[in-house]
Amino acid sequence: MSKRLNDKVALITGAASGQGAAELALFVKEGAKVIATDVNTKLLNQHVADLTKEYGDVVLPLKLDVKKEEDWVEAVAQGLKKFKKIDILVNNAGIGITDNTSGLTDSTVEDWHLFMDTNAMGHFLGMKHVVPEMKKIGGGSIINISSLASVQGIAGASPYTASKGASRAFTKGAARDLGKYNIRVNSVLPGWIVTPMMQAFTLNKALLDSLIAGIPLGHLGDPEDVAYPVLFLASDEAKYVNGAELIVDGGQSVRG
Repeated sequence: MSKRLNDKVALITGAASGQGAAELALFVKEGAKVIATDVNTKLLNQHVADLTKEYGDVVLPLKLDVKKEEDWVEAVAQGLKKFKKIDILVNNAGIGITDNTSGLTDSTVEDWHLFMDTNAMGHFLGMKHVVPEMKKIGGGSIINISSLASVQGIAGASPYTASKGASRAFTKGAARDLGKYNIRVNSVLPGWIVTPMMQAFTLNKALLDSLIAGIPLGHLGDPEDVAYPVLFLASDEAKYVNGAELIVDGGQSVRG
């Protein structure tokens, strides 16, 4: 039976947990070979070991700090050595909002650079080093994980919001630049998704209740709720989708 990513090779960042782990598992299930990267290699290797038992040698786990260009150079080289090409890039890795995320005036310059370097420059570096390989094979699909915060903003999290807004805008420009090479660039904007980064919020019942109250579907999303839209954008089913922003938020943004 044909699978949605047969004969495709994907590079996914932040693949050890949360949305990245869900994307990795779904991509493998749908026939892709995956270069799976994360800074947490212990957790990543555990996840990959489970997938290997079920699907065979279709995942290459690698350490990658998305802020470091040398890590990107090495990951792309190792991925090409094993799988020969890269059709899909999912810029998933990022740092999110925690219970001690600083607001505008409380943020330090170091806070600003950490968010921007991870959530925005990390996307730039990935595209910088993967796009030349996509050009060689006549096209590809890039999915940048932004955030609903890039549209609505979040009080008390200005550097985070700015970094996700940068990714969102960068996606638009890249989509125009790369379309002529048959390289599609789209972004996914998740709302409140239950991941390890959300633990501080989900353990606070009053805060959790207030978040859910603003979501018409009445619950937070699961990592798989993001993984399936990413799968669609990665697949040939989305061959005419370029520069799009796919909001995955249970309807939160509809209510303003």
